[in-house]
Amino acid sequence: MAHMFSFLLPPHLLRRVGVLGVCMAMLLPMAPAQAQLSNSRLPNLGDGAEVPLGVERRLGESIAREIYRDPDYLDDPVLGDYLQSIWQPLLASARQRGELTPELEQQFAWDVALIRDRSINAFALPGGYLGVHLGLISAVSSGDELASVLAHELSHVTQRHIARMIAQQGRQGPMVVGAMILGMLAASRTANPSSFSAANAVMVGGSAAAMQSQLNFSRDMEREADRVGYGVMTEAGYEPQGFVTMFEKLQQAARLNDNGSFPYLRSHPMTTERISDAQARQQLLPKRGVVPTTPLHAMMAVRAQVLTKPGVDALRNLAAQAQASSFVASPRAKQAGVLYGATFAELAQRNFGEARQHLSRLQALGGLDAGAQRVVRLLSAEVALAAGDAAQAVALLESKTTIVANNDRATRIQLAQSRIATRKPAQGKIAASDLSLWLNQHPRDATVWLVQASAFELQGDPLRAIRSQAEARAMELDYGAAVDRFKAAQLLAHQMASEGKLDRAGHMEASIIDARLRELERLRREQTLER
Repeated sequence: MAHMFSFLLPPHLLRRVGVLGVCMAMLLPMAPAQAQLSNSRLPNLGDGAEVPLGVERRLGESIAREIYRDPDYLDDPVLGDYLQSIWQPLLASARQRGELTPELEQQFAWDVALIRDRSINAFALPGGYLGVHLGLISAVSSGDELASVLAHELSHVTQRHIARMIAQQGRQGPMVVGAMILGMLAASRTANPSSFSAANAVMVGGSAAAMQSQLNFSRDMEREADRVGYGVMTEAGYEPQGFVTMFEKLQQAARLNDNGSFPYLRSHPMTTERISDAQARQQLLPKRGVVPTTPLHAMMAVRAQVLTKPGVDALRNLAAQAQASSFVASPRAKQAGVLYGATFAELAQRNFGEARQHLSRLQALGGLDAGAQRVVRLLSAEVALAAGDAAQAVALLESKTTIVANNDRATRIQLAQSRIATRKPAQGKIAASDLSLWLNQHPRDATVWLVQASAFELQGDPLRAIRSQAEARAMELDYGAAVDRFKAAQLLAHQMASEGKLDRAGHMEASIIDARLRELERLRREQTLER
């Protein structure tokens, strides 16, 4: 990855999403930055206007489509909500500062994906797509440190760094990047490993030559992303110390993660100059102490760790920490993280009795704010549902109707899944209705579309179930699969109509299906032409 930090994507994602390493390493190689606090001393990098926003967005979509298909792409609603609680204030800050213009906000996706990988990494893609490795969440000590990473990546996008580099290459810029994407994706699907190596070597050779001539420009981009990201982060209300401590963590991680492979895909190591620059900016603000770890972050960090599937021994070690003699003397945040981790680790091993024991201690832990209490409640419902007590999971969540009515995505999804697990059609109807309220405001939520499909199946509504499946595929940018499902829905609607089984609401649904099918067929044709 080629930004604030200097780590590679894991090989499996590199093969599936080669542009993350290749394109960004070629376009944005990181290098030492000098402490420059004055904007007047920063270079004029331009605005990337030579590359239309639509071109950059389509380039990003071609990459995101492969990310969504990768087995290590993860939509964990609990972690996702935590990430969004940090991400949305950054977007608001960038908007208020004028970094995120109305046109840019409308044209780009501004989607943050979770990747099931233990490495400390994050990345920005064309078109406002970002990715965060679970290893990064588990490694940072606070939401402020995570905010510093996201703000930096956000600034790479708002400043149109990829577009600038494409524009520098002239008219063939998008073609070059597109060719690299196609080459990597084609190589990833071959049965001959040597074919991938050969294709990779060709692109690495080409990118190496480009990197040498563009190095200074790329250094300027990193300085700009540091400067803009720092402003976005601090004006969003996050502690500036998080920026400094994050730099220090990344410097250490860079040494640990560097295994010498794919040398041209590695960024330059973290430098003392960039750390000094962040420290200098911090000194301009009122002095504050070290940002403490909150109970909420401690719990989310260990959740991310467990979701990387670290193995049985690691899970047992997490569970054993709750019995350690040092536990009682630990800070409250540490205790919350340990008990949450022990519960989640036992749950991952399907040791429900032990999970409930740790959970009881966590529930009895005082001093937790509303956000921390919420994730404890969600964990309680997870344990109940995994143990086969769907009714208890529903009872734990359905009383929080005021939260569900707002923007609590995790509670809404988990409550719907629990209702479906009861296998009662009436509960499926309630779940489908509640999810429809969410989708009216968030139509791009593929996971919710899939859960709603299960709810429709439970209540005996196959037409809407198939349509929801189709919408999920469309939101994942897999237009071919979406067209197939919409055609299946269309065929079913015609059959039901011929048998007199299609009521007025069903006819309206059929009309929607016909319109969406035409739209998705058009998008599929465009997608095919771009390959």
